Amino acid sequence: MGGSEHPPFPPMLADRLKTLAPSSTLAVQAKARELRAKGIDVISFGAGEPDFDTPQRIKDAAAEAMRRGQTKYTEVGGIPELRAAVCAKLKRDNGLDYTPAEALVSCGAKHTLYNLVTALLNPGDEMLVPSPFWVSYPEQARLLGAVPVAVDTREATGFDLDPEGLRAAVTPRTKLIVLNSPNNPTGAVFSRRALEAVARLAVERGLWVVADECYESLTFEGRHVSIASLGPDIKARTLVVNTCSKAYAMTGWRIGYAAGPRELIRAMTDIQSQVTSNPSSIAQWAAVEALSGPQDEVAKMAGEFDRRRRLIIGGLNALPGVSCVMPKGAFYAFANVSGLFGRTWVQGDTRATLKGSIDVTGFLLEAARVAVVPGLDFGSDAHVRLSYATSDALISEGLRRMQAAIATLA
Repeated sequence: MGGSEHPPFPPMLADRLKTLAPSSTLAVQAKARELRAKGIDVISFGAGEPDFDTPQRIKDAAAEAMRRGQTKYTEVGGIPELRAAVCAKLKRDNGLDYTPAEALVSCGAKHTLYNLVTALLNPGDEMLVPSPFWVSYPEQARLLGAVPVAVDTREATGFDLDPEGLRAAVTPRTKLIVLNSPNNPTGAVFSRRALEAVARLAVERGLWVVADECYESLTFEGRHVSIASLGPDIKARTLVVNTCSKAYAMTGWRIGYAAGPRELIRAMTDIQSQVTSNPSSIAQWAAVEALSGPQDEVAKMAGEFDRRRRLIIGGLNALPGVSCVMPKGAFYAFANVSGLFGRTWVQGDTRATLKGSIDVTGFLLEAARVAVVPGLDFGSDAHVRLSYATSDALISEGLRRMQAAIATLA
């Protein structure tokens, strides 16, 4: 697989790139595409995007916007109609009151998050990241010379937040805590009790919180709670981040949004004005329809993912040497493959011992023609991530191939 080994660093590039790791998810997708282009049948569990099409009503709204000539620059932070729709959504779904001046629309939630860390973090500032984590959080901090600090969560709790671990990790340099619930890669939905404890910590120590709620619509067990809804003190220190990508199968439209304190939103908007200006005008009008129109498709997609969740977790737990806790949200299984470590894979004249998640990922790609993402880049070398945003038939066939490949290990 190549792992995260870097070629020699070209001297003409900025020093900040020395520590930057490319996205392992995109690398897995690229490798799977490359094998498919050679005629090799690969089942990919790598993609972090719904396999459904964008609902027709949203496409129609985009076509209508083009017909109306809505194809020019817009306000940097998004058209007023979309910022109003964002505020209405946050009130409807999360009980949160914001004004359009406290909302910002960006080119996807990843862009929103980068605006945030650029606005808040100085070189040397520390950002606490519950681990396992989405791969981009630490990389974005490092690009700015800030220091990401991983704080472990425990598999035995379903990877729920560990407030005491976060409290112990706070130093005078700590400025920001990143919360992602439902979580990528674990599928954890953080408990209200844990969120309340972290809210107390943030208010007491004057820390900022980013609540990345991109998978909110895919909460299968319990109820999604936004930390910003736990009281005015924590709301004043929280940036709520969400996206149209997951709930409405709009990954390619690149619309993310945020709401938070006006001064922070203004700073993030100023940064965006110098980097990208506005997101696509047409995608913005599509997003107005997505957030404001009927929400039936969202529940329908969530029901389908819930069913697939049970299918893939049952199958993974039946594999020798593999175990997987039941995720409560998102569309990922974070499977523990440490039971395969120490076993030997024979390929022709070559013998290789599986020692970590990169080895297991390479083994599954070569021996099973199944693409998964190594857990190392998410903060746990004992795991691999599988996206079940694919069909029942491919999930079942992928599991069958994995079982057959594991049976060949010595």
